Amino acid sequence: MFKDNLVQMRKLLRMTQEDIAEKLGVTRQSVAKWEAGDSVPDLDKCKQLADIFGVSLDDLANYEPEDNLGLAVPPRGKHLFGMVTVGDKGQIVIPAKARKLFDISPGDQLVVLGDDAQGIAVVKSESFLALADMVSKLK
Repeated sequence: MFKDNLVQMRKLLRMTQEDIAEKLGVTRQSVAKWEAGDSVPDLDKCKQLADIFGVSLDDLANYEPEDNLGLAVPPRGKHLFGMVTVGDKGQIVIPAKARKLFDISPGDQLVVLGDDAQGIAVVKSESFLALADMVSKLK
């Protein structure tokens, strides 16, 4: 996990082991050992790596591409919850991980927004109404 994510993120950003080593103040050999799985960096270095790559520390350490359509670690704050199937009446099932992260419970009301260029967004109604209230007070 960690070693594979480290290699993938480094290559995605077109960085060399030397580039990473320089940013962290370690040797290129240390980075090579991390990527080979022979050792792991200390927590401070892991946090620095996550910041360099713009991902969460948890995703850098634990993200499994096989569980996420084979895609690389997503940027911090971005999520891929998997694919859902639209039912006959347009219904979808929101994945459990998304419901937990965004505190969505049975009976909650959601607002569905759309943009021709960017697609569909689903937002909890309380959040949307709070934002709409703030905007209306700015007028």
